Amino acid sequence: MSSLLFPVLLIAIMYVFFFLPQIKKQKKQKQFISELKKGDKIVTNGGIHGKISELKDLTAVIDTGGGSKFKINRAAISMEASEVLNNSSEE
Repeated sequence: MSSLLFPVLLIAIMYVFFFLPQIKKQKKQKQFISELKKGDKIVTNGGIHGKISELKDLTAVIDTGGGSKFKINRAAISMEASEVLNNSSEE
């Protein structure tokens, strides 16, 4: 019985410290993607800055200024970088 306690305890600790934070981050990312709206300033995972000009189920069209527009997958939008951009522009 005691020989099973250590592996079970190790798995429980790994779940709490490794998997739970990752699951929470994924849920937050999905919520961020679903709450995007036209006019939001965003940054893609590739580092492209722009403003959303059109949204569809899986894609977004972003205006990068100077008449340039890109059609990107919604999953390519970085939540962390977009939050930093929006927080720095508010100040």
